[in-house]
Amino acid sequence: MLKKIGLTTTVPVEVLVTAGYSPVDLNNIFITSEDYLKYIDIAERDGFPKSLCAWIKGIYGACLENDIKEIVGVVEGDCSNTRALIEVLQLKGIKVYPFSFPHSHNLKDVEIEIRKFMNIFNVTEESVEQTRQRLNKLRELAKEIDELTYLENKVNGFENHIYQISLSDFNGNVDNFENSLKDAISEIKQRKPINRKVRLGYIGVPPMTGDIYEFVESLDAHFVYNEVQREFAFPRAITAKNIFEQYYDYTYPYNTTFRINELKKQIEERKIDAIIHYTQAFCYRAVEDIVLKKQLDIPILNIEGDKLNVLDARTKLRLEAFIDMLSDLKEAN
Repeated sequence: MLKKIGLTTTVPVEVLVTAGYSPVDLNNIFITSEDYLKYIDIAERDGFPKSLCAWIKGIYGACLENDIKEIVGVVEGDCSNTRALIEVLQLKGIKVYPFSFPHSHNLKDVEIEIRKFMNIFNVTEESVEQTRQRLNKLRELAKEIDELTYLENKVNGFENHIYQISLSDFNGNVDNFENSLKDAISEIKQRKPINRKVRLGYIGVPPMTGDIYEFVESLDAHFVYNEVQREFAFPRAITAKNIFEQYYDYTYPYNTTFRINELKKQIEERKIDAIIHYTQAFCYRAVEDIVLKKQLDIPILNIEGDKLNVLDARTKLRLEAFIDMLSDLKEAN
């Protein structure tokens, strides 16, 4: 039986798998739970403030409730509250291994951090590279599902989201997940294309409100791009020479300029009409909306989630008005 290790976000999972761990993305446990609010309640009962991102509280509750004894906490390059979160988890007796994506976004600095991580878990670069080659086979399958989404229009936005986000921890079992990806591809290829009027890109952190995908489809729109979920699936890993390059060429934890270059490329390649930028209440990443609107020459609607896992009436109204406007623009052209 492999030992479980919790993740606060995507980390060099190759190191953990090589060291004999079964990685568990705490975000995925939290948001897919039918009783997800109980995880937030656990955190608030333990003193976490109401004015703190629901994800941090959810991760905390998920960690305690699912008997996770060890976690990797990303202290640089992700949520600015993770440092405080892991201090509280340490008080609860949970063993925490810190990891950083250096703000410098310099290949040498990324290599230093990953080598530190390898040393903590006592694994060699060679053995980690073998694991990376194994995991890259699954990443290529996820990439195929992504291509079936925007090239053949056979995958809906929610499926695209789920299959790619699951690559943060491979659903805890690499072999089983590989089989489920292969089965999904076989089934998807038999489908007829989804033809909707408006092609949307979803950018920002994965949503608390999973029903956003179904809702936009009811408005004759289709998400053909999930930005961060795609980055979690490392679509460019196969071209990286080694693990250091792979985690250097990863837009999520680094500066907005690096991220914007990839966004521009995807907007053009996927023929995206507009962007929905999702941000989480009380999250510093909401400020990035200012930069994105300035740098991307495309209509952008910013929506904000908090504790609810369904869209509220106001957000639905804003999405409806935005997509209506885009439909009119397409017809006019």
